[in-house]
Amino acid sequence: MQKVLQLRYGQDLRSLAFIALYFVFLALAWFSKSAPWYVWLAWTILLCFWSFFCATIVHNTIHSPVFRKKSWNKNFQLILTLTYGHPVSAYVPGHNFSHHRFTQSPLDSIRTHKARFRWNLLNQLLFFYLMVPSILKAEQKFVRRMRAERPRWYRQYIIESVALNGFRLVLLVIDWRAFLCFLMVPHQYAAWGIVGTNYWQHEGCDDQHPYNHSRNFVGKWLNFFAFNNGYHGIHHLRPGMHWSLLPEAHRRFISPHLHPNLEQKNLLTYLWKAYVYPGKRLDYLGQPVLLKPAEPDQDWVDQIPISSHEGDLGAVRA
Repeated sequence: MQKVLQLRYGQDLRSLAFIALYFVFLALAWFSKSAPWYVWLAWTILLCFWSFFCATIVHNTIHSPVFRKKSWNKNFQLILTLTYGHPVSAYVPGHNFSHHRFTQSPLDSIRTHKARFRWNLLNQLLFFYLMVPSILKAEQKFVRRMRAERPRWYRQYIIESVALNGFRLVLLVIDWRAFLCFLMVPHQYAAWGIVGTNYWQHEGCDDQHPYNHSRNFVGKWLNFFAFNNGYHGIHHLRPGMHWSLLPEAHRRFISPHLHPNLEQKNLLTYLWKAYVYPGKRLDYLGQPVLLKPAEPDQDWVDQIPISSHEGDLGAVRA
């Protein structure tokens, strides 16, 4: 099966299965529109989580393409776009270039220091909305640059955008209520969730330390559904490594050097302690996080030599 589908790693059969299930769930929800409100709610919640799971596949895909053939990867990104609610190519600038190259610095569009509420729960809940303006600003500037320097990447971005908006328009015309509940709300949740992971993965860590710069979550259930996105430290160390290899690489290269507080077994337990009780904004040593004076975003787009980072462009690579 792996050879027939031209998969680079057989474990991505799980990725394909999750994406297929997203469309199955969407179809089943759509054709149950005459059901009571609580059935609508159940389908909406399920699609929110499933769209988020697909967002983790988006994250993995732009670092390590799924298929051996470039054309297959381009089509795969097109399909993934419909599950996530944003062009997959647009995930490249803010994540691969800004966040990975300049983690937690003023050049990082999604650095955690930009969330500055005294109530830590608000920092997590509103993190996505605080980051959106700078993400979109850098994204549009990056797209304009790529239009001139990498027209193939730009074309892929446009195709994904057109397909997404066409898909949305068709479903909106058919039934605007089902469109909002079963498509737009889950897509919004997926974007909110995947950007929000940056807060609990990096907040209170030491961005200058070779290992303690990221918080890792090693629970099996989380990493099954989130495709090993809990192993964040090794991902920063080797971003091009396939997601299926991360647990073993974490055990070999990260865990022996990592502060114990940065290897969490249960995400829900951590979230409860960090945001509910006691709900304090603490670093990984248990000390209150001391925020530096707020700094404006610095423009990173013009500083990146694209020719040196062709492998970070997703499906459209050199």
